[in-house]
Amino acid sequence: MSGAATQLSDKALAVLPAHVAIIMDGNGRWAKERSLPRVEGHRRGAESVRSVLRTAARLGVKYLTLYAFSVENWNRPQDEVDTLMKYLARYLKSEQREMNDNNVKLQAIGQTSRLPEFVRDQLEATRESLSQNTGTTLTLALSYGGRTELVDAVRGIAEKARDGEIDPAKISEQTISGHLYTSDMPDPDLLIRTSGEMRVSNFLLWQISYAELVVTDRLWPDFGEPEFCAAMEEFAGRNRRFGKV
Repeated sequence: MSGAATQLSDKALAVLPAHVAIIMDGNGRWAKERSLPRVEGHRRGAESVRSVLRTAARLGVKYLTLYAFSVENWNRPQDEVDTLMKYLARYLKSEQREMNDNNVKLQAIGQTSRLPEFVRDQLEATRESLSQNTGTTLTLALSYGGRTELVDAVRGIAEKARDGEIDPAKISEQTISGHLYTSDMPDPDLLIRTSGEMRVSNFLLWQISYAELVVTDRLWPDFGEPEFCAAMEEFAGRNRRFGKV
């Protein structure tokens, strides 16, 4: 390890969150503050993804989930959406070697069928190339919405109940969790939000029930290894009670 990661306290290293989720906010504001086009903020934001993923992988964080593109983002100006899709495909291709060098696996959650074909193709190619890796699992939330995820889960459970595969009287929290996009992952231990906004923005609504929240005023393009490690230290200082006294 290098940089801020080498300065982590023994306590922080001992209680690292297994699953970190991040709402990456502030690319547009970062660009506006510098009189740059919004797309430049997204480009710099991709550099932050590289830094944070590298740090998480080297620390041994098992799951890192990034809110990359929400279902609401489809309502942005078409030229911005088109640029974001091009940047996404470019990132998936250009970062493939970096992710492989850090033993990272890749997956995506959300309504990925809505993504352009060239993005879906690159996503699958990169995912497949990293499928044998055993380190951090990077999950990109793409065309994702927490409410949409819950609707899809309820719909799936209802269909199974209709077909006699599930007894409605026995539906439990585990049943619902098992029908979410994230059914193969543990719930996040830590949710980080950049840009200082105090809201969860329709992200992992079911899964973050007991997650610790860290909100930083840093805009996403300014968030890197030092800020990620600071969040690890803050997490280490929390007393996770899970609703108990």
